Amino acid sequence: MKHIAKEPHQIMECVAEYLKVGDMEGVISMFHPECKICFPRDEPAKEGHRGAREVFVDFVPMRPILTGKVTNEMINGDIAVIQADWRFEDNDGNLIAEGQSTEVVRKLENGGWGYYIDCPNGVPVL
Repeated sequence: MKHIAKEPHQIMECVAEYLKVGDMEGVISMFHPECKICFPRDEPAKEGHRGAREVFVDFVPMRPILTGKVTNEMINGDIAVIQADWRFEDNDGNLIAEGQSTEVVRKLENGGWGYYIDCPNGVPVL
């Protein structure tokens, strides 16, 4: 099933659905082709769909449960900034990772929204 975020705050929900079933291509589809991902925070940003695969290569096979709440959202046309609290748990409820994210999101070619600049643990020092 293809999930499309019709609003910026729905992106995390779509990613969660893809993670739950171990669908790497689905997860990647929620990222803009020219995205940058600041994860881990102390490493150079990963770029594009290749970078997104690198970030999620260890998470997707675990089929983690992603939960979270968007705490702020500001939309301006086809670009938005969102902030969220999130956590990954394994299927036994054990914490894998958690954070407070800041993301710039954009409209994708499919009409949905996707991550353009993803900072899962906040914006790194520039």
